[in-house]
Amino acid sequence: MPKNQFQRMVFALLTVIVTVHAYVFYSLYVVNGTTLMTINGSAGVIDAINRQGGVYMFGRYLPIWAVVLVEFCFAYVLEVLVGSPCSFRLASKVFDPEKSDPMMFETAIISATVGIMCPAMSLIAAFLYYPYYQGFHLATLLANWLKLVCFNFPFAFFSQLFFIQPLIRTVFKWIFCRNTENEDEEVNAEIG
Repeated sequence: MPKNQFQRMVFALLTVIVTVHAYVFYSLYVVNGTTLMTINGSAGVIDAINRQGGVYMFGRYLPIWAVVLVEFCFAYVLEVLVGSPCSFRLASKVFDPEKSDPMMFETAIISATVGIMCPAMSLIAAFLYYPYYQGFHLATLLANWLKLVCFNFPFAFFSQLFFIQPLIRTVFKWIFCRNTENEDEEVNAEIG
């Protein structure tokens, strides 16, 4: 899909924008929503988060927009430096990009990306959301990391494969194919 470094950066940006919002929603509402509402005696998750003063991160409570921003920065850097390049290489070891069915190759890339990004971002999240007020213990960190991977992996795999990546690929094609068509028309007009 992306043909040059700029397009790869845009593709990663679009992916991370959608993915981070999906994961923050998933973590706050689906995984922790009932607990947050019970602890804070609230009827809704947003109300529960507001009553406790935000989302617990870095040993303090931060507003949701700050949580999204922090996770976005980590996810974008990790996606650009590790996720995209490694997933393409892993998929290329199994499928020849030139000879394979494009759908199979894209599915292999998505699967490899989830296999890399989910454990990596879950480890980062284990550090970010660690209950530092209890003191730091490596065993607790590793247990939290494993728990996060178990919660996040099924959501990551299915959301990326069936929702996020098809959406991003459609938007990406719309942005860059439109520009390519316009450039081709300009070149044809100059030639003719």
